[in-house]
Formats: sequence, structure tokens, C-alpha cells
Amino acid sequence: MIVQKEFLGKLRDFGLNSYESRLWTALLSRGVSTAGELSDISNVPRSRTYDVLESLEKKGFIIMKLGKPIKYLAVPPDEVLDRVKKRVVEDSEHKADMLDKLRDSKTLEELKYIHQEGVTKIDPTDLSGSIRGRTQVYNHIDMLIKSSEESIDFMTTPDGFDRKMDAFKRSLKKAMGKGVKVRALISPGKVTETDIVKKIEIRKNVKVNARVVIIDKKHLILFLTNDTETHPSYDTGVWLGADFFGQAMQDFYGMLWQESK
Repeated sequence: MIVQKEFLGKLRDFGLNSYESRLWTALLSRGVSTAGELSDISNVPRSRTYDVLESLEKKGFIIMKLGKPIKYLAVPPDEVLDRVKKRVVEDSEHKADMLDKLRDSKTLEELKYIHQEGVTKIDPTDLSGSIRGRTQVYNHIDMLIKSSEESIDFMTTPDGFDRKMDAFKRSLKKAMGKGVKVRALISPGKVTETDIVKKIEIRKNVKVNARVVIIDKKHLILFLTNDTETHPSYDTGVWLGADFFGQAMQDFYGMLWQESK
């Protein structure tokens, strides 16, 4: 049986690896079959077939029939989807519960103590790093927003601004709730009006051709790529935690702000 690689790749959404995907689709095409037959039509090595079929059985994708020779029965795809969804929800709830318990545990207190001790030994020049992938860059910005005390300044494109507002809306709401001032310098274009956006002072300037976030005049995130030409996975940001350079960038931001509308 010939199954396209693209189709097999999509089966990873079910939580299956390559061998599992091949054997399951092979069994779906036959309804009922033996391990040997499935190995032949799926091109899965016979030495691996039984282990993979056992894994599929544990995951609820197939049923092993009684009798000899041993045969396997495929579970209908719609039923499998329900089972996978149920398992994902249960796993997520279990992990979330574990993390909630960890937050109140002695383990977290010990980890925080170790980190605080380490921070006192960090040279200021070490407070920098390159972060790859838009999700990871946003995670770092979100962390800095949560710890902000005075100001958060964005310089970005309209599309970039919309993405950031969607990603940081909760953290920004909390920051503004404790008095942190939030501003945004954006290149000309339309932005999406949301509740959080209405609370942010926004100005537009044709000179804005960069993607920068400045937090408390000391933390900077500089994006190195053009977001319209770069896949999110390859988006790259540089983080700098430097008072001197941060103040210089803040002064430059202030100059652009004054001439913007």
C-alpha cells in the first residue's frame, strides 16, 4: 500500500510516529489483518512490527483479536480522534495540576534561592543573549513585562503590534494596573482596536523601520529580521540588559516620539 509522506506526516497530530502511522493506515485499509501481512504492506520491518502494534493497542488505535494466528482490528478514525482528544485533555489537566502543586512546594523556593544567589554573581556584561524563534522571543518579552516597574515602549509594524498585543495582553493589563506606562511607536498602517490597545498611547512615524521593545529603560529586545520576510521559527531577537545602552535607546525613542503623531 502506497501512502504519501505528506499524509503520514499529518498523522503526527494523532501522536503517532512514522512506523505507527504506517501500520495503522495499513490496518485501516484491511480492516482485520495479521502482523506479518501488515509488515509486508506497510514496509515496517517485521522485527519492529509487534512492538509497534503493541504501542498502537495501548494508545487505543487498534484491538488485538483472540485466537491464532493473532489478528488485529482497526478502531474507526472518528473514535480514535475522540480517544486522543480525551487523553490530551487528561494529560494537560494532570500536568497543570502538577505545576500548581510545584508553585507552592519547597522545591520552587529552593530553586528561586539558587537563582537569586547566582544573580548576585553575574557580571553586567553577561546580561545579554540571542533568542531564536518568535515564540521564545515573545516568552522572554512576556517575562520582562511581568517584572516591569516603570515603562514599556514598543517600536514595531502594525502587524507586529497586533501580534504583540494578542500575545502580551494579560501581562500588559497587570503591568498597567500597577502603574507601568505603555507606549507604542508604529509605522503607518491600521491596527486592531481592542480593549488593551485603547489603553496604550500610540503614535505613528514613517521613520519607524525597526522592531524594538524597551522595558524600564534597561532591558532591550532587538529583532534582527524583517517579520514580513521571515518565518516565525527563524525570527531572532537579541536581549540586552544594560542601563547605559538602555538609556541611550530610550533617549532615541523619546526623540522619535516627540516628532510622531
